Amino acid sequence: MPWIKIIPLNEAKDLLLQEYQAALKRAGRIWNIVSIMSQNPRAMKASMGFYSALMFGDSPLSRSQREMLAVVVSAANQCRY
Repeated sequence: MPWIKIIPLNEAKDLLLQEYQAALKRAGRIWNIVSIMSQNPRAMKASMGFYSALMFGDSPLSRSQREMLAVVVSAANQCRY
């Protein structure tokens, strides 16, 4: 459980609501890594744009290579995501 106050979906407005709706469309749920940014919807939007560019944009790496790198980095950081 995060120590940062998270704004729940039912209280979201404006840009935060749009970003939550995009997260639901994208993943079928709002993951903690997304909701932890709810206090700053502009940062959430920028973060998700950055993630999309890295994982889905043009790259010399294949999609599977990018996923493998993400798994290795998460394991090295002892991240549970």
